[in-house]
Amino acid sequence: MDIKQIAKDTAKTLQSYLTYQAARTVLAQLSETNPPLAHWLHQFTATARIQDGEAYIEELFQEKPDLALRLMIVREHIAEEVAEFLPEMVCTGIQQANMEHRKQHLERMTQLDLSAPSPQEPSSDNISH
Repeated sequence: MDIKQIAKDTAKTLQSYLTYQAARTVLAQLSETNPPLAHWLHQFTATARIQDGEAYIEELFQEKPDLALRLMIVREHIAEEVAEFLPEMVCTGIQQANMEHRKQHLERMTQLDLSAPSPQEPSSDNISH
């Protein structure tokens, strides 16, 4: 297990997710202040590679640099706001989810099937009169 590579991959995924959230935020702002530009950004986002945040921003820079800069500022602000809470929230969330999965698994394993005859009780078909 390469912890450094896992950390890099996680950071890149988080960066791309924050880019997506920034795009949603800017889109909501533009919907109120500049509907034609909001429509353009919506169309651009539908065709651009939003899953790769850095590629998305590079493509946006080629089309509308001012919008790319705005999106980068919003992304940075979101990152600063969530960074403080993120490590604890991720660890706590994983611990709680793991506990819930284990609980459900244990419940499934220990559930009695009342419709099947138990091995100690002979079925009525096997009783001879």
